[in-house]
Amino acid sequence: MPVIAVVDYEMGNLHSVCKGLEKAGATPKVTYCAKELEQADAIVLPGVGAFDPAVQHLRARGLEQPIKDAIASGKHFLGICLGLQILFESSAEGTQPGLGIVRGKVRRFRPEAGIAIPHMGWNQLQLTQPKSTLWEHLPAQPWVYFVHSYYVEPTEPHVRAAVVTHGSQTVTAAIAHNNLMAVQFHPEKSSNIGLQILSNFVSQVREKVPA
Repeated sequence: MPVIAVVDYEMGNLHSVCKGLEKAGATPKVTYCAKELEQADAIVLPGVGAFDPAVQHLRARGLEQPIKDAIASGKHFLGICLGLQILFESSAEGTQPGLGIVRGKVRRFRPEAGIAIPHMGWNQLQLTQPKSTLWEHLPAQPWVYFVHSYYVEPTEPHVRAAVVTHGSQTVTAAIAHNNLMAVQFHPEKSSNIGLQILSNFVSQVREKVPA
């Protein structure tokens, strides 16, 4: 089974993510060690909480450059929730620079009548990269679970893999470009659809792992 490093920077729902990866057929390894990121077959960056503490904790543990190096090397990478947002250049939630791996910014939902902020609960994805391997074996508009007040706005629209509509606002819900994938929703909380997404990611990793 492929070994997938789950990055521990004190900001992630590690137990649920690891259980989801195990069910998807991988061996998760929780770590904050750069060497173990290098040795793993793939990396998952979960995240729950605020933007500034997240990037500060990553940098304090010396993980920024190893993550950038891993992605640049072609290693499969999956960001989840805050783990998507910190890939971007900056956030309206804080003042710290993001990792800048993906060009663009993190915005806050605009208040409007009839919608709740945070956007919390089940919502349907609109797949803008329907042929992405991340969405294999899924229905056309799958339901997934969200908890967020901020969303990413990529500079280059082609990296968007899915969007979601909350009130009158349609925002990016996932990105995918080569070996880099990241989602705003929580696949580990999204029942069978989420498990299929994690299984799709693990299958991509398995194809690259020598038998």
